[in-house]
Amino acid sequence: MKIPFITIGLLLLSNFFMTCAWYGHLKFPAAALWRVVLISWGIAFFEYCLQVPANRLGYGHFTAAELKTIQEVLSLTVFMVFSVLYLGEPVKWNYVLGFSLIVLAAFVIFHKW
Repeated sequence: MKIPFITIGLLLLSNFFMTCAWYGHLKFPAAALWRVVLISWGIAFFEYCLQVPANRLGYGHFTAAELKTIQEVLSLTVFMVFSVLYLGEPVKWNYVLGFSLIVLAAFVIFHKW
């Protein structure tokens, strides 16, 4: 029972780093692009240090499709929180609906038919 929690925890942390790497620079539009790329690349290194072990550990308990589904749901969850708290963007109804449809897709993937 520990493997799912560790896997999901690592994926959650990895998504935090990747969201920061991909979108954190948006608050600094005057920063030179080459600098933003290098800083983002440095942050993304930590994402890989968490993502790869999460997938390695979780594979076998989860299928590859299930791991990818978990990663995508966590990615959108982290992004929604990040966009509200860091970027100050509102959550719109269509974002919530779209995200809900992705959660429904996750249900379909994980349900034992």
